[in-house]
Amino acid sequence: MKVPEFILRKLYVRGSLRSTPNGFEFLLKNTLGSGYTTKLLPLKVDGNELHIASTCFYVDHVTIPFASITEENPFTLAMNKDIKIEVEGTLLSGEEHKIRMGFMVKGLGVLEFTFTDREV
Repeated sequence: MKVPEFILRKLYVRGSLRSTPNGFEFLLKNTLGSGYTTKLLPLKVDGNELHIASTCFYVDHVTIPFASITEENPFTLAMNKDIKIEVEGTLLSGEEHKIRMGFMVKGLGVLEFTFTDREV
């Protein structure tokens, strides 16, 4: 069973895309239902794939690298909790950007969605 992309896109908190001194960040908020991922795919920004080691989750004052997510070490997408995604080494311009995110969910396979936003 695949989850439609337009539903997954609701994970992204619109208007949360921000530049940081070393890259950029944005927020996810899971209002769809509790779940967990066993693998993250590299982010794509404007069609360019980023190195997975440059991306991490930041939740409850803890940094969790995308590369550390495995079947033995899954990442829980808790309901109604802000999850910050931090990316280092990729600077954004002030224009609109298209960002693609994908992850593996047991029983559903690879789920991917794209959002477009302008940094604030």
